[in-house]
Amino acid sequence: MRMPTGMLLVAALATGCASQDYRDTNAAVDANPACVSRADRPGEPVSADCERKAEATWSTERKSGDKPIDFSRKPKDD
Repeated sequence: MRMPTGMLLVAALATGCASQDYRDTNAAVDANPACVSRADRPGEPVSADCERKAEATWSTERKSGDKPIDFSRKPKDD
């Protein structure tokens, strides 16, 4: 019982330090009037602007613009 709980805790802490970005081109392809007439047959070339792509990236690096979280209890005047 302790092993699964410990592994779950480690996984939860590790995912808190990472970020994930998801990108797809479905909305851009749907909005492009040149992509209305799609290739009908398999093997027909498709324009690079009309290809539907979905990709995700997983990163544990901090972005350059991110500031570290300040956990100090300094009083702040509003």
